[in-house]
Amino acid sequence: MLELYQAEGCPFCAKARQKLTELGVSYVAHNPRLPGEEGGDVLNEQTYREMTELGGQDQIPFLIDTDREEALYESDAIVDYLEEHYG
Repeated sequence: MLELYQAEGCPFCAKARQKLTELGVSYVAHNPRLPGEEGGDVLNEQTYREMTELGGQDQIPFLIDTDREEALYESDAIVDYLEEHYG
């Protein structure tokens, strides 16, 4: 299963979502906080806590592939990973 921690309005998150859509890959979207360079306002405390515990950073987009036990930050790295494994 793919899980994307992201924020609406974030151009980097949109890039990851677009690639997932292009590839027709199902995923679960989590919206822990608003976008912002210094970290936007937290919208969902539980989801935010999960994201920072799993990845160790307050950074979006953050993709987890539970089937492959992979976790990635950075939209370009996420797009490359998706193309390699799901394209």
